[in-house]
Amino acid sequence: MGGGPAGLYFAISAKRRDAGHEITVIDRDPPGATYGWGVVYWDNLLDVLFRNDPVSAREIRAASTLWQEQDISVGPGRVAHFAGYGFSVQRSALLDILTRRAIELGIRVEHGRDITDLADLAALGWRGGAGTRPEDEPRSTLDLVVGADGANSRVRSMFDGQFGTSTDVGANQYIWLGTRRHFDRFTFAFERTPSGWVWFHAYPSGADVSTCIVECSPQTWERLGFAISSGPEMLRTLSDIFAVPLAGHGLTDNPRRPARWQRFTQVRNRTWSVGNTVLLGDAAHTTHFTLGSGTTLAMIDGVMLAQMLHEHGEVAPALAQFDHEGHAALEPLQARARTSMSWFERVDALLDREAVGATGADPVEFAYAMATRQSDQPPWSYQAHRAMQVPALRRARRALDTSMRWYLARRRGEPARLTAGPFGPAATRADSATRADSATRADSDTRAEAHAAAHTNNDAQVRVP
Repeated sequence: MGGGPAGLYFAISAKRRDAGHEITVIDRDPPGATYGWGVVYWDNLLDVLFRNDPVSAREIRAASTLWQEQDISVGPGRVAHFAGYGFSVQRSALLDILTRRAIELGIRVEHGRDITDLADLAALGWRGGAGTRPEDEPRSTLDLVVGADGANSRVRSMFDGQFGTSTDVGANQYIWLGTRRHFDRFTFAFERTPSGWVWFHAYPSGADVSTCIVECSPQTWERLGFAISSGPEMLRTLSDIFAVPLAGHGLTDNPRRPARWQRFTQVRNRTWSVGNTVLLGDAAHTTHFTLGSGTTLAMIDGVMLAQMLHEHGEVAPALAQFDHEGHAALEPLQARARTSMSWFERVDALLDREAVGATGADPVEFAYAMATRQSDQPPWSYQAHRAMQVPALRRARRALDTSMRWYLARRRGEPARLTAGPFGPAATRADSATRADSATRADSDTRAEAHAAAHTNNDAQVRVP
């Protein structure tokens, strides 16, 4: 249930391990009716994708965009820099690739079908739930039901609290928008208005479009009138606020599925499985968007569940292992995500406190505070951050990153046309990809790899069987 990255990639991963599986993916939306703009990922996800299914991995990489370095601005001309790189891909392109690959493997994909309650599940062949013994019910024609239908999962809600769901709702308002300005680096822009601070983080998601996530405190949101204004009026206001960092390009929305202001909801579940029903991706767990790990964790969920089912050969022990080891790996990451969310909820006061006379906050100091918001850093990290403000040192670091990117790409078998030489030019805009906040992103990479390892005992088990 759910045709997002978690559900589709689980289906692909399970079918790759056993072509005899009969798998149906059911999504309530029509084809192409996805939300959001671009999603971000890093080398660690590419490593998993190329090991798990090289065919779709090559297509995902070819549809992705590379960004290098990060800028953090706190007003016109006041910019700090981070090193690093990452990848991004338009969500619609990602889902199109995964859907085509699933169909190619013999998976049935049904769009525009709504499953709203247990009666709908029963009509598909589902029987029983938690506490149901095989002798108490006629045998189900469904061995496994996977709820991969997002943070507001309908599958999860059908079970009357048996998953033990709890939620934390953040204070800040945010909205996912797009812009025709192409950002070649991950960019945070903080702008002060008479109503308070408003900021975005933007990254490329295609050859001619970038994703732009706008955020502000609830007080600023109210004072700017966003509680009552929407559509073109809201877009004009935000475009005016960010006129400088957007270089006059303005912000855009998806006319088929307009974005709405919302507050982030962190979802946790006491258990990810009830009977033969299991939750994946955002239905099981969410992490704040400032960590940029949601899509990575969703797809790794799919790989790990498919692998455990393959190794155990039975549903119950596979779900028990997935549940136990998944929780152990995700709890630290969700704790860091809450810390990150909380930091951005206090950013107005921090920026005002760090203001120096009429010039405003020091962008280098503020950027370091943002990078270290989740943990203490060794003393030398501050000096390294100061060093990255020197253009010559940034160029040297970019050359080093290019060499590392080339090595990793060749090691996992990326086509040569998608990789730049060790000290050659960066990949072209059409061939490349994204990232957000170097310290946070590096940590997200590590945590996502830990999530994969925790599900499999060793990395070698994430493999093409």
